[in-house]
Amino acid sequence: MDISAFPSGSYRADDLEADHLDQVPCAAVTLGHDGLAVSGNDAARRLLGATGSTRPTVPDWLAEAHRRLPGSGNPAGPRTGPVGGRQVEATPAPRPDGRVVWWLLDVTDRVRVERELREERERGAALAAVSSTLLSTLNAERCLELTARAAADHLADAAIVVAPAQGGRYHVAEARSGGPVTLSQQALDPTRVPGLTEALAGFPPVPLHWTTLGDLPDWAVPPGLSQAVGSVGVTSLPGHGMPAGALILLRAAPRATLTAGEECFARVFAARAGAALSAARTYMEQTGITSVLMRDLLPPVLGPVDGVEYAGAYRSSQDAEQVGGDFYDVHPRAGDGDETLVVLGDVAGKGLEAAALTGRIRSTLQALLPFTADHGRVLSLLNQSLLVSRHTRFATLVLASVKRGPDGVALRLTSGGHPPPLVIRLDGTVEEVPTRGMVVGAIPEVTARTALVTLAAGECCLLYTDGVTEARGGPFGDEFFGETRLGRVLAECGGMPPQAVVERVHMVVGEWVGAGGHDDIATVAVGAPRGAPPAQCMRADRR
Repeated sequence: MDISAFPSGSYRADDLEADHLDQVPCAAVTLGHDGLAVSGNDAARRLLGATGSTRPTVPDWLAEAHRRLPGSGNPAGPRTGPVGGRQVEATPAPRPDGRVVWWLLDVTDRVRVERELREERERGAALAAVSSTLLSTLNAERCLELTARAAADHLADAAIVVAPAQGGRYHVAEARSGGPVTLSQQALDPTRVPGLTEALAGFPPVPLHWTTLGDLPDWAVPPGLSQAVGSVGVTSLPGHGMPAGALILLRAAPRATLTAGEECFARVFAARAGAALSAARTYMEQTGITSVLMRDLLPPVLGPVDGVEYAGAYRSSQDAEQVGGDFYDVHPRAGDGDETLVVLGDVAGKGLEAAALTGRIRSTLQALLPFTADHGRVLSLLNQSLLVSRHTRFATLVLASVKRGPDGVALRLTSGGHPPPLVIRLDGTVEEVPTRGMVVGAIPEVTARTALVTLAAGECCLLYTDGVTEARGGPFGDEFFGETRLGRVLAECGGMPPQAVVERVHMVVGEWVGAGGHDDIATVAVGAPRGAPPAQCMRADRR
């Protein structure tokens, strides 16, 4: 408060004696050179606790401030200190004779409001930091640990977070202020802790339920804390549509209960922590589901089957996604005399929508394995399946039935609107397999032509998607890789095993594309191991 706001009129520091001070509505006391009170008005005596006509007793902090004054001509600013449980602000007004009149103002309410405002700002900053920390992880166990750590540091001397039961066991995180966090799984009984059953159920609204230490089981009391705990609070951690767990706060006796501000902070903290825990748990559940589904969508790892070498490689058009519209599979023969079926295909489009259709096609082809002796029939049945599905996309693919025989590794190859396979002879000659056909899933009737190929020892056949030949790159980033460049690359791969061939193709295409965009890329190489009989010529049959 500014003392000039009072109707002091002609009051000046050099003529304010006791009789004048009594006319001032503000408490005022005059101190001599020795720091003792010379005079003071009635308001000052009441404030400083003087009785009758006795001079008021100056508190130590005011006497010390008086002694530190720089001089009567240079008055210092106001000082603040306690007086009888109140906060008083003292402003000096030096007199020419060396005495100083101190104007005293009760600022208890102002100091309290400033303190509460400061504490509220600190809690707000702490809450923002805690929220940022909790939302920075989508790992449910890590989020549980961070929640217990933050609650112990900002709300209590110790904290326990109990996550909803899974398989009859509860995930529990215990933390002490400044100490480590302990994670465990326990088959506990929540009814042993008053309010915990309701908090885990998330009945709205669930206030902080305070209880005593004697009501708690051993698991709810962190080691070494039993003698210091004064009270225990339990509250729910609300999640997205369902409770995310419960929070148990243990506080020492001097600050056994929460203030109104701390209570509000605890509620907001519980809401933020519950949301973070719920998000982390949902993410991990979805990640688990995705990983299960992804195992069926991802191309398999290939290797030798029945004396024939296989190798495959896949690169999605989207770096952030593992699957897309290209796919391949190898289905080993069921018995002696059967052929191994190799399928490589390309669904129109990119990303997860295309991947969903590849999953359907791969499942359908697996169901059609008994009919693979006739590639044309397999393509026709697959075409009918796609036409009656809800998908509006079409696909191209190539079928290869592989069998190792006395004359080498024999392949029956049929293209359904797909780029023809390429055979790499031992001397580096690259031959295009004469098979052609129509895409599946677009029109009611499809036709295709099957070609027969035999591979000698060290030779292989490459199946690939148009992501290889249509990869854009080069000096200006707008030129297709093309069939000619692919042929030159494969001509350098004569005698290489299938794994080396697919790696070489992907490496060269990757260098061609650089940082530019590309379609999904898939390749499968089928190779005759060293020691296979000599190759025979190719021929094509109309199917």
